[in-house]
Amino acid sequence: MEIRNLSKIIKQQRIMIPLTLQELSAKSGVSPSHLGRIERGERFPSAYILRKIASPLGFKENELFILAGYLSTQPSDITEADAVHSGGILDPYVAKVLSQETVEMQRIIVGILPILKSIARSMSNK
Repeated sequence: MEIRNLSKIIKQQRIMIPLTLQELSAKSGVSPSHLGRIERGERFPSAYILRKIASPLGFKENELFILAGYLSTQPSDITEADAVHSGGILDPYVAKVLSQETVEMQRIIVGILPILKSIARSMSNK
């Protein structure tokens, strides 16, 4: 999903509830300035942030993960050879595999992925 679309969904949902940025911040533990940057499309929310804002916005956690492109709702014909990460979203192969796991396992794996990606980047820069 494009960052602007996710930003619009998050902002529209917050306004419909209704919550101010400060109220969402208090309920989620995410700073109002960071939430504002997400809503303006200046920042793409991590899985950690999505997890924190899902419930206050009335979403199930996996709904926001799907909207953000971290999880897929449908299996696809992607092969392992096609599994190439690009653009800050989960590659289709990993999303396919994750969609077949329990929600608890999805949470664990999505939480670990940024760490693994960081390690892979640092190793490729050497």
